[in-house]
Amino acid sequence: MPHHRTAASSARSLFKPTLAALLVLSALQPVFAAETSENTLTVEAKAGDSAASPTADTDYSIPVTTAGTKMPLALRDIPQSATIVSKQRMQDQALQSIGDVLTNTTGVSAFNIDSDRASYWSRGYLINNYLTDGIPTVVDDIWDFGDTAADTAIYDRIEIIRGANSLMTGSGYPSASVNMVRKHADSKVLTGSLSAETGSWDKQRYVGDVTVPLNEEGTVRARAIGGYQENDSWLDRYHKRKRFLTTVLDADLTDSTTLSLGWDFQQTEARDPSWGGIPTWYSNGDRTHYDRSFNAAPDWSYSDKQSNKIFATVAQKFDNGWQAQVTGTHSKTTFDTKLMYPYGYPDKDTGQGAVLYSGWNKGTRNVNSVDLYANGPFELLGRSHELMVGGSYSRQQNYFMNSSFTAATYDGNYNDWDGNTAQGDWSDWAVEDDDTIRQKSAYAAARFSLADPLSLLVGARYTDWSAVGTSGTKSADKIAPYAGLTYDINDTYSAYASYTTIFQPQSTRDTNANYLGPVKGKSYEAGLKGDWANSRLTATVSVFRTEQKNLGVNTYGFVTGTTEYAYAAVDSVSRGVEFEVNGALTDNWQMTFGASRYVAEQPDGTAVKPEVPRTTAKLFTSYRLPMLQDLTVGGGVNWQNHTWQDDVYGPQGYTYVEQGSYTLVNLFSRYQVTKQLSVQANINNLFDKEYYDYLGTYAVYGAPRNFSVSANYTF
Repeated sequence: MPHHRTAASSARSLFKPTLAALLVLSALQPVFAAETSENTLTVEAKAGDSAASPTADTDYSIPVTTAGTKMPLALRDIPQSATIVSKQRMQDQALQSIGDVLTNTTGVSAFNIDSDRASYWSRGYLINNYLTDGIPTVVDDIWDFGDTAADTAIYDRIEIIRGANSLMTGSGYPSASVNMVRKHADSKVLTGSLSAETGSWDKQRYVGDVTVPLNEEGTVRARAIGGYQENDSWLDRYHKRKRFLTTVLDADLTDSTTLSLGWDFQQTEARDPSWGGIPTWYSNGDRTHYDRSFNAAPDWSYSDKQSNKIFATVAQKFDNGWQAQVTGTHSKTTFDTKLMYPYGYPDKDTGQGAVLYSGWNKGTRNVNSVDLYANGPFELLGRSHELMVGGSYSRQQNYFMNSSFTAATYDGNYNDWDGNTAQGDWSDWAVEDDDTIRQKSAYAAARFSLADPLSLLVGARYTDWSAVGTSGTKSADKIAPYAGLTYDINDTYSAYASYTTIFQPQSTRDTNANYLGPVKGKSYEAGLKGDWANSRLTATVSVFRTEQKNLGVNTYGFVTGTTEYAYAAVDSVSRGVEFEVNGALTDNWQMTFGASRYVAEQPDGTAVKPEVPRTTAKLFTSYRLPMLQDLTVGGGVNWQNHTWQDDVYGPQGYTYVEQGSYTLVNLFSRYQVTKQLSVQANINNLFDKEYYDYLGTYAVYGAPRNFSVSANYTF
């Protein structure tokens, strides 16, 4: 079987894509140098702004970013794999949620376990670090607050650093970190946009974005971004509403001091959402094949989520090139979900045998965070270097309650299920979790110019982590070192290598109800990067290896005396290769293409999370026709290899289930009707490919072919 391959065969499977990526990267020089040599730009990084470019509104690339280091650097100077998704790419691809962005990011895979919940994985491990303007929130993979459903209309760009990013996040898995950079009131004149969209499954979406100066000089500015979306789904009876509003005030207190105050609000309401999916097997062991519109939800189910975030930032520039910034945030997120899922194996002919389980869950998460850092240049031994120092504190309070009623076998024919079933008598509310998690950190990094072509980035982060509550009292502290070398081969190419450590406390328990200790390990990465036309086009090929100890793996058994899944601590190794090219091939042609291949195994060769694809390739491109400058056309292809699960409980005991590789094709076109008005059309899953977003004991279908048409007016 695929998951029993030897280490030698796995290494060979990684060598081939690595060699291919190197050949592609070496071939880029003559192609792109010829296309962009006459369009070279000069980019100056502004303090407090991670990207400044005359093409920032139209390019897929972002020339300068603070992602991963809090120092303004070009991507080729960051000794780690990074993807920056610009607002232009989000518009072209109609990426309207953080989840949409991650699904289309190199080396990241979605794990959609029902209609409303999704987790995201990179290099074989869960992504649990999500940052907003550099302030992290650790996301639990059990309780769903809708973090990845946040609307992208309020963000300027999304920054993804793959691999361990302990320098910036403290604790976290060696998968990736996702930083969402908010839009700000950065115009001293009245500007804005209005958009309206319609599409498949009665979708309607309206977004407004307005910036206005509040004084004659434009030193005080306000921006409001609001939207409303309503849609059905390919699932029967499902309906969802979303409302969001962001307001931000930006003020230049002096020529060197700026203040930002803001508030984010988002609310979603889903009716008849599924909890899990549909049965994978009939009672005789045959695979089921329900219609994609089959919705396992009862007609009384719902899922409501709401978030409120308040934030404030003060940034100070100094004459010597240094700057300091302090940011404080408070967020309160709540969810209220009343759900039901089917378990068991209905008879193929009569539909008898499905067992229905219920759950009514409520939760609140309060996060208070403050982060202070400073960065700037310094001189040493006749050379100029950069230094960044900072500290942060966060306090996260989690409170979760649960109610249920007794599971019962469905009396009717489950094959004809229409959601019409009565609720039982809900039990009294029980507190599932009441925890307070504190994380204190101090961090520093320096980028030394050892020679004109050679730079050394070194740093460390000290984290003091503690949790107190129903799960007991736990604490841990760790110093996570980071080191990375970058060598400029020439004006176009650079080579890099980096090393960091891993630290991730766990909240899972073994069969004896003992909590697992924190995950610890090491992460290594090396690669080549290319940069053309002053970062309008970038490319990366990298190889990586991650070693982890004490990683919690689901045993699919239960903690003694509970219905909570039990986990076992195992050691694991993930190794792989990634390739990405992103940006402007010409002034009229934008493209992003990425491919990733990894193998994650325990020491005995057992696969880690094989239900997540291990090989993926993602392409999207847009082209403005030279003979018709008002028309832009494009599209993309997403491909993934086969996935599998063994030791999944079925009607005949533990069994094996797999899904073959598949390809999804998407198209888009935009026409600039006037200077201010444009219309755009997108088609997803053009060939209506039938596939699963999740396949195990139950199955979740992916979206069928769908379309949207939108109009956008700017002023």
